[in-house]
Parts: sequence; structure tokens; C-alpha cells
Amino acid sequence: MAAYDDLKQELIKYSEEIGIDKIGFTSADVFSELKARLEIQQEKGYQSGFEKGLIEERTEPVRLLPGAESIVSIALAYPSRMKNPPKSKKGERRGMFARASWGEDYHLVLKEKLNLLATFLSERVEGFSAKIMVDTGELSDRAVAERAGVGFSGKNCAIITPEFGSYVYLGEMIINIPFTPDEPIDDGCGECTKCIDACPTGALVGPGQLNAQQCMAFLTQTKGYMPEEHRDKLGNIIYGYDTCQVVCPYNKGIDSHQHEEFEPDPDLVKPPLIEFLSISNREFKEKFGYMAGSWRGKKPLQRNAILALAHYKEKSAVPALIDVLTQDPRPVLRGTAGWALGKIGTEEAFQALQKAVEKEEDVQALEEINKGLQFFDNNFM
Repeated sequence: MAAYDDLKQELIKYSEEIGIDKIGFTSADVFSELKARLEIQQEKGYQSGFEKGLIEERTEPVRLLPGAESIVSIALAYPSRMKNPPKSKKGERRGMFARASWGEDYHLVLKEKLNLLATFLSERVEGFSAKIMVDTGELSDRAVAERAGVGFSGKNCAIITPEFGSYVYLGEMIINIPFTPDEPIDDGCGECTKCIDACPTGALVGPGQLNAQQCMAFLTQTKGYMPEEHRDKLGNIIYGYDTCQVVCPYNKGIDSHQHEEFEPDPDLVKPPLIEFLSISNREFKEKFGYMAGSWRGKKPLQRNAILALAHYKEKSAVPALIDVLTQDPRPVLRGTAGWALGKIGTEEAFQALQKAVEKEEDVQALEEINKGLQFFDNNFM
């Protein structure tokens, strides 16, 4: 390992030159503690379903890269505030993308940085090989970053760095060079439980333990119906959810703007909700396709936009919601619109729901429309 110490320092210096905010190194040893946690998570049904690979592949780097010796972990900081955000007001309600989806898709940005690091090493080490991952790979970005000393794993399941809080994107590269590992950072949460206390669904079942099935960030990305007990908790969020980060003391006053790629377009990260309901596939791809929050397509986001309008009880949205209820080919959106019309509660909404009950053929959509009708009292009956 010592033979590569000079190269390690050169790589660290190069990482700074190409705009990487933090870099750390760890061994390619098995992630034993993570393996145990993942097994428990699997047994309890806490997984999101988006995970890639078997538990062995997710915890044994050598299965992913034969001859693996080290893992390089990187972090890029992203902003927590935007300049001149448009206001959401009555008659002109706006939704909100969570901070981690602002700007250009971070998967692409971090992969580009990691590819530059790989090229740098390949030019200096004969027989060099690497496997690059950002978020969608088998390894846990957080577990790698924690062991590589990039930050410590907070009770909110996010990596918290001393410099940038938890507002960082993570990526890693398994390599066949035996770099000297860095030391992990001591846990800094102490007795603080602000993130656990603020979690609206109880998804943070314990310090560092997440039931992804109940996590609002996960639920905003599902394509079916939002669980009814969580609909009112969504507020105006249409993608992601970061309350557990916002309340963290380590994020107080943190707002990083060193990467132009991550700067948000205020009109896109706070889109007008009513307009969003009728956006075409082409317009959606042109406007939002470069953002990480577009990866599941427009359907989940439009469903969330409908719920946001219900949250505001936005009466000006009733005609647009009626259009969704009566014309949208997707049953989940028709049903959600029916529920939302009931929440908003105008006479026009009531009449539309009564007509929809007679025409709706999808069983689940009909059930949601009936839930919408149940919101009305006898004033309209």
C-alpha cells in the first residue's frame, strides 16, 4: 500500500482540480455490518424494491470487480436554497422538487468525475481496472462513504460531512490498486433525534434504520396510489422529501453553490401545479428530462401534483382536475383526481364526481371517486 502513497496524493490533488469536494479511500473488504443490517431489513420488509443485486453483491466488492483492492469515494455538494424562488399563492399554486433533484441529474455529473479519476489512474498504472457506481449500483454509496471517512452516517440515514452537512451527492469506484484506507469519522449525532421526531410517517424506525416502504421520498416515486394516510403529509412536494435533512443541526446555514450544474431553475423546481397536470410527454422530457427527479416519468409527479392541489384546497384547480377525472386514460390519476375534488369540496366538484361514478369502469378508481364523494356533507345532497 505504501508504494502507492504518492499516487494517492496525486489523485487527491487531481480530484480538487476537477471539482470534487471530498474524496476518501477504503479497502475492498466485505461490508460485514451492512450485510447484517440488510438481512434484517429484508426480513422486516423495509426495502424499497429499487435496490440492485443480491445482498452478497451489495456487500462484497470483489464480486463486482475481480481483483478489487480499494474503493474511492467522492462527494459533491449541492445547494439548499435558490435565488428568487417564485411564490406559491392562491390561484397560482406551485409544487416543489426536493433539493437533491435540483439542477442536472447528479448521476451523470458524478459519473463524469469518476471517469476522469479512472482515466487519471489508467494512465499511471498498467493493468488498471475499475467499476464506477452512483446511487444505482450494487454498493451502498453511504456505507462506502462512511468507511472511507467522507462523513458519518446520521440517524436520518444520510451521510453527514463536517463541511457540507448532508447536502452532498455520493459516488464510488472500486479499483484494483491497494491504496491506504482513510480513517472513518466519529459519529456526531449524539443524543439528537430531530430527524426521527420530524419524520411524518415514522419511516425512521430507529437511528440509522429506515423502512423505505413508509418513506415519503420513496412514496413520491411510486406509480400506484399514494397511501391515503400519507396524502395530507405530502404538502406541495411532487418529488423527493427532505424534512429529515432540513431539521438536522449540521445543515443549519449550509448552502453550497460551487457547481453550476446543480443550480436550480426556479420555475422548474417549483412548477405551476395546474399546468403540470396537462403537460405532454414531449414537453415533460424537454423541460424536466435533465433532472434526477424525472427518472420515473411524469405519472407519479402528476399524481403528487394532484395531491398538492388537494392540500391547498385550490378551488381554481377544479376545472383542470375534472378534466383529469373525466379524460385521463390512466386510472390512478383519475382516481386521485376524484379524491382531490372531494377534498377541495366545491359544488362543481361534487357534480362532476356524481357523473364520474356512473361512468368509471376501473374498480380502484371508482373506489377513490367514492372516497371523494364521502368528503361532502349533506349540503350538496
